[in-house]
Amino acid sequence: MFEQIDQFVSRYITLSPEEQELFHSLLQFRKVKKKNFLLKEGEVCEFEAYILKGCVRTYYEDKQGTETILTFAVEGWWVGDLDSFTEQKPARMFIETLEDCELLTISYQDKIALFEKIPKFEKLFRHLIQRALITLQQRFYAAVTQTAEERYVAFLEKYPDVVQRVPQHQIARYIGVSPEFLSKVRSSMYRKG
Repeated sequence: MFEQIDQFVSRYITLSPEEQELFHSLLQFRKVKKKNFLLKEGEVCEFEAYILKGCVRTYYEDKQGTETILTFAVEGWWVGDLDSFTEQKPARMFIETLEDCELLTISYQDKIALFEKIPKFEKLFRHLIQRALITLQQRFYAAVTQTAEERYVAFLEKYPDVVQRVPQHQIARYIGVSPEFLSKVRSSMYRKG
């Protein structure tokens, strides 16, 4: 159960057998069926989750109920609401499973304990936060400088393993267009060859 996360961790830090055992003891294994919420707006995010199996999306809803999808996360990714988790305040986002998922979660208190007992984990999580910030900056830049077609092509290139796993209307929300407009973009691209 821990082999996948251990391989991920070993790319950033080296753990002794004792440190690895402590890390494992702080993780909770969860199986969550497809179309279930890990977090709803208004709840406090009490976890960060490493995805062993499955696909998850994070999104916001505006007052009219229109969704803006922030991320799709698959195997080998971490998911959570950083703002809610770190500040222990109500979330503004939803986290929903799109497939049956197997997760390893760490609670807020256990993550604090992990940093106290194995400080080198701060390096790993700092890297994750930096990577998330870079991704958000790239998304913002694309939203203000690229056409819908360019954003869709970039999505296809960056997330080829996600395209077949999520509905097209959700990809449309991710790139910031209506499902109908994405259909037109796809038709245009198909005609161009």
